[in-house]
Amino acid sequence: MKNYFRDGGLVVSIVALIALLLFMSVVTFNYSPDMFWIIAPFIVLVSGFAIGKLIQVTRRNFQYSALINDQITQENKLSLYSLPMSVVITDNLKKIIWFNKGFAEAFTDDAVYGGSFDAITALPLESFMSENGAEIRYKDRYYRVYINVPADENEPDIFLIYLNDITDFVRIQTEQKLSHPVVMLIMIDSFDELFGSSLESETAHVTVQIDRLLEDFIAETTGILRKQTRDRFWAVIEERHVAKLIEGKVKLLDKAREIQVNDRMNVTLSIGIGRTADTISESEAYAKQALEMAQGRGGDQAAIKTVSGFEFYGGVSKGVERANKVKARIIANQLIQLVENADKVYIMGHKFSDLDSVGSSVGLACAIRNLGRQAEVVVNSTSSLSTQLIDRLKAAEDPKVPLFIQPQQAVENITEQSLLIITDTHNPLMLESQELHSKAKQLVIIDHHRRTVNYIDNSLIFYHEPYASSASEMVTELLGYFGKAGRITASQAEALLSGIMLDTKNFTIKTGVRTFEAAAFLRKLGADTVNVKALFANSIENYRQKAALVSKANIYKRCAIASTTIFSPEMRLIAPQAADELLSIENVDASFVYYKSGGDEIYISARSMGALNVQIVMEYLGGGGHQTMAGAQLKDVSLEEAGARVKEAIDKYYESLS
Repeated sequence: MKNYFRDGGLVVSIVALIALLLFMSVVTFNYSPDMFWIIAPFIVLVSGFAIGKLIQVTRRNFQYSALINDQITQENKLSLYSLPMSVVITDNLKKIIWFNKGFAEAFTDDAVYGGSFDAITALPLESFMSENGAEIRYKDRYYRVYINVPADENEPDIFLIYLNDITDFVRIQTEQKLSHPVVMLIMIDSFDELFGSSLESETAHVTVQIDRLLEDFIAETTGILRKQTRDRFWAVIEERHVAKLIEGKVKLLDKAREIQVNDRMNVTLSIGIGRTADTISESEAYAKQALEMAQGRGGDQAAIKTVSGFEFYGGVSKGVERANKVKARIIANQLIQLVENADKVYIMGHKFSDLDSVGSSVGLACAIRNLGRQAEVVVNSTSSLSTQLIDRLKAAEDPKVPLFIQPQQAVENITEQSLLIITDTHNPLMLESQELHSKAKQLVIIDHHRRTVNYIDNSLIFYHEPYASSASEMVTELLGYFGKAGRITASQAEALLSGIMLDTKNFTIKTGVRTFEAAAFLRKLGADTVNVKALFANSIENYRQKAALVSKANIYKRCAIASTTIFSPEMRLIAPQAADELLSIENVDASFVYYKSGGDEIYISARSMGALNVQIVMEYLGGGGHQTMAGAQLKDVSLEEAGARVKEAIDKYYESLS
């Protein structure tokens, strides 16, 4: 039977042969009549055989079509021809053998005996054999396609295919999705800082522009907008308009940035959108989480919360420093209460701890000790990038009461009444000891990095200031509300100052009024900038490796990119320094330095002066950080592949801005 279905090819061959014989006869008769009469009997014989075969094949086709019709009548006891649903029979090569009236009307252009079902859909026949079949689109209509396979045949030669028109259902379903309500929460970033020094008339003028901008946006939709407070708005729009907003890459943020306060500061918005929720209340809960995430990442962006996670748009401008320290005072009071109720306190930073991680941990631990409570800094001294600072503090400490302990020792001694304070990170994957984090029952987070999706969400206090220069600056402000306990020693103050100087690149980047106030407070406590500068000193070998990295850099879209095949334990310190050095090159907005570790990982250090948000670039590679300082780790890739992925992430960043 399978061979029979290929008779169409035989028919074509026979017709072609007859045509060729006729052509040869005419040519031979014109050029040599004698030769024509010699070969004429052979031509007649072959032509007769071919015509007989053609008649035989044609008769067999009609007989098989009649057999198919008889089988349909006998087996189904239904008039498939008059069935409102489209029905077609094909062979195992998807060749159309028979179809009913409904199929002929629905698929006028492609309803041809002997044609291919591929003209309707390219999906294989196996796709339609499940209980629910498969959905296809043909021109502007939708069909649910099923196949009826005979139960007694393992490999059937023919297939009975049903096509149920579900166009109306699909359109109703699509309209229901597009009209689903979505809650938006909109907040003006740093409202008090923006308008703190403005006249009432100027404030009113700018807020009217913001109100009009949002009202114009809502007017283009079918939604509603309500102003909750002077800096917060609540809106409900349909899903169709959210899709357009995303398609336009949330240009509302760009339009808001065009509004200026006192001709010097730009207005920025944080937007939280709750998408794919079942109810409006759930959508509002999603929107609140999204707005909190947008604020935690520095503002000037839209965060969209769905069932599957977060999406981010924007985030290209620098954050406005908060002048109000009320939050720091409240956090300090809450922290003191937690410390007084704990049996012991452990303070831990991120792995491969730098001066900011160690400095903020040391400053907080010493202040807690001044409160008369037991406090220890958890740090892996073998992998730390701040060994000079750790060695200096160890030399000045009482050996009977060590300040630093190894992570495993803390894991063994921690109790349910112990308090764990995490500084300079809120990412559980970046912790010095994930085991210690999992055993701790009471957590406090102090961090300045822009919030990541997988942040630690079970803390009693989450003190997060993406506007701060460093975790050391945040801890220094807290010490100001610790009373006499905040009066730490000069060497301990130098540890905090070193953290500030590291993250601000010696008060060059992300430095605000509060940064200098924190530095002045530490200077009053006896911190010596000369001693702090000594912590940044390099060996001659490290300096040579850094210079070699800088010399190998290439410029790509105003980004300096450098790599090395040389690995040493000091490379974790050298690479960030080389990235900082590359920023001094003319027409360079950002720098990326990557190297292969002793294992199978590629480490990337990213730096910028603020014109390019390296946090977003690193997030494309699974990393993070903040606008001017970020990093990422890649596994199971070569240096060449890592370089290609860095360039690809840079391309994505610029595409997101266009």
